[in-house]
Amino acid sequence: MLAGLIGRMPMSMLGIGVILLISTLTDNYATAGAVAATSNVAFAVAAPLSGRLADRFGQGRVIAPIAIVNALALAALMILAGSGLPEWTLYASGLIVGATSLSIGSMVRARWSVIYGGSGRLHTAFAFESVADEVVFVTGPALVTVLATAVNPYAGLIVALVCMLLGSLALASQGRTQPPVQQFRTSAGTPILIPGIALIAGVSLALGAIFGSVDLITVAFAEERGVKGAAGFLLASFAGGSMVSGLWFGSRNWRISMRARFVRALALFMVGLVPILFIDSPWLMAGALFLAGFAISPTLITCFSLTERLVPPSLLTEGMAWISTAIGFGVAIGSWAGGQLTETYGASSAYGFSLCAAVLAVIVGIGGSGLLRLPEAPSPPRT
Repeated sequence: MLAGLIGRMPMSMLGIGVILLISTLTDNYATAGAVAATSNVAFAVAAPLSGRLADRFGQGRVIAPIAIVNALALAALMILAGSGLPEWTLYASGLIVGATSLSIGSMVRARWSVIYGGSGRLHTAFAFESVADEVVFVTGPALVTVLATAVNPYAGLIVALVCMLLGSLALASQGRTQPPVQQFRTSAGTPILIPGIALIAGVSLALGAIFGSVDLITVAFAEERGVKGAAGFLLASFAGGSMVSGLWFGSRNWRISMRARFVRALALFMVGLVPILFIDSPWLMAGALFLAGFAISPTLITCFSLTERLVPPSLLTEGMAWISTAIGFGVAIGSWAGGQLTETYGASSAYGFSLCAAVLAVIVGIGGSGLLRLPEAPSPPRT
């Protein structure tokens, strides 16, 4: 639990850290967003592969070497950012950083699925992991922003690198809780071909676009109002709303189906994003983002719970990784679009993209919700 919490800190620090570093050195949000998007696309492509490798060979044998390469690639990105070399070198190093970023949250959730499969505690465990995600998203952006603006533009990414390496290696060393290596069958296919998983991935893509665009646009929103150092606080407010709702959502024994919870959370998320288009004050924006974040944890908890029920045990880690992959692709799209729209129209108008992504998530989620009908009996025990 603790190793996973520390190891996933970079998921909330890398994007903002890269944006702050490159925008500080180049004064160009479009470039900063594009490099962050490149890294997220690479992560999205590579995450299912690392998940499949973990299912086939065991997490302990996969995590450590990938984490070491990731640390070297991130160090290279920081060095290249300040070297004045051609812009393509930033994209190349960002590509490697993303491709070697591990989906630590998926790997920890896979461990909970084995430990608590067939038990009502699995819902609580997934809720805890979503709360842990939000703790990361509350503390990470604020920490990296303070370090980058008050200490040194590189400081936030250095801390992210150290957290990733220490947490990943600590998790890799814990052989007792890792899922057993599964019998690999070439005919097993891939979880993304399961209709319900494809639907969840489509919704997760739109959710990622919201996360990626809100992250970048909020940094620009704060800078436009002369309080760039408050960007981390604003993003922490967004994640804080999700953390509070995650604690509440995970502590309840729900009688309505997962499908109903999923659809309602999506609709709530869409409605919650409307006010941020009309707010000009950074302090009012903090409150609006806090309220908008209330639907994040319930949506993600249900996404991973449905995934655990829909995929076979032999593809569990890969199935979880596909959700992270879809979110990663969405974050990449959101970062790129947010950067372009912010440069052209300003931050407040650019938030319209985030709302459009939420509308798309609701349309896809409701339209395909029939694929998510499940018997409400608990999952069978895993052997």
